[in-house]
Amino acid sequence: MPHLNKLRTAVQGGPGGDTAPPSLSRLRTALTLFFALDGFLFAGWVVRIPAIKQQTGASAGDLGLALLGVSAGAVVTMTLTGRLCHRYGSHPVTVVSAVLMSLSIALPPLTRSPLALGLVLLVFGAAYGGINVAMNSAAVDLVAALRRPVMPSFHAAFSLGGMTGAGLGGLVAGGLSPTAHLLCLTGAGLLLTAAAGPVLLRHPSPAPPERATGSRTPAGTRPPRLEGRARRLVAVFGAIALCTAYGEGAMAEWGALHLEQDLSAHPGVAAAGYSLFALAMTAGRLSGTALLERLGQTRTLVAGGATASLGMLLGALAPTVWLALLGFAVTGLGLANLFPVAVDRAGALAGPGGVAAASTVGYGGMLLGPPTIGFVTEWSSLPVALTTVAALAAGAALIGYAARNATAPRPG
Repeated sequence: MPHLNKLRTAVQGGPGGDTAPPSLSRLRTALTLFFALDGFLFAGWVVRIPAIKQQTGASAGDLGLALLGVSAGAVVTMTLTGRLCHRYGSHPVTVVSAVLMSLSIALPPLTRSPLALGLVLLVFGAAYGGINVAMNSAAVDLVAALRRPVMPSFHAAFSLGGMTGAGLGGLVAGGLSPTAHLLCLTGAGLLLTAAAGPVLLRHPSPAPPERATGSRTPAGTRPPRLEGRARRLVAVFGAIALCTAYGEGAMAEWGALHLEQDLSAHPGVAAAGYSLFALAMTAGRLSGTALLERLGQTRTLVAGGATASLGMLLGALAPTVWLALLGFAVTGLGLANLFPVAVDRAGALAGPGGVAAASTVGYGGMLLGPPTIGFVTEWSSLPVALTTVAALAAGAALIGYAARNATAPRPG
């Protein structure tokens, strides 16, 4: 059963297996399930956007404004979740956010106007932003305790969850109404949270081994202020996350159009372009732990950024569909581990506040990518516009190399 093998690999982080103590292994499994749930729910919502657009009678412009509710809710919550994690702990915040996301995903099909849709998407976006910061903060602590670079395995679970959610959503779209489909997702989300949540609630975030007997900022206290150097370093890794998310957003919104419009690809082949990109990114993340153990974080960032840059140049400028598809796959492999490593480094520098800051900046890249591609396309052409993805990927490699000696003590 290949899907079970993939999930097992994501949980164990590579062929070497998991030799962690049982409590850390249980935490890792539970966190992996929450990452998968996040991707599964978000993809399930995305595939029903066309049906909900028709249901609300929204124009393209109205829908665009309503969808900003997801972004606005996520960005606002991301800036606050770091403080909530300091006060209550990242594990409870992860569980609460998962419940809210599971409940709020059922709201969009109940709306009948673009305004109402935008308002409920604010709630959904807030839950989405909260769970992303909280579970990444929890993962940073667990990675430090395990002393293995397993952060990519969590993000691989997110990718696998997203692919599963999109695939199932496509299968049931013809037979289930959006209301029934998203209510089923609510039920699935609540069931998984009920199964995995108690593991997080019973076990606090582990202290890294070298700090297990030292002082640690207790939950319920104010988060420590970041020193100027740590703040600058978090911004650096946030910039790497932005470069990565820019590419993901651009590929999701413009990749298929480039294949169909500029290279005359069949619509089915064009639609497969993003799927190939996502599959390559998932494969890259599944092998990310082994890659990090072999190359280290700096060389992984540099190699990933350079690979993605070359891949996107091929994808954007290739004269044939198949070369462009190859470029998309290479881009996915290159980008795969940049965001996980950037968030891990930011969290190691500044705890949940660092994760929140890097995630917020990175999410801004996903928002910035599609409209930027559109503006450059109007000014020049879509192939030229897509080369901006290559430029930012190369920028991520340069930033990663420049920050190779970036270290700072964890707060608390």
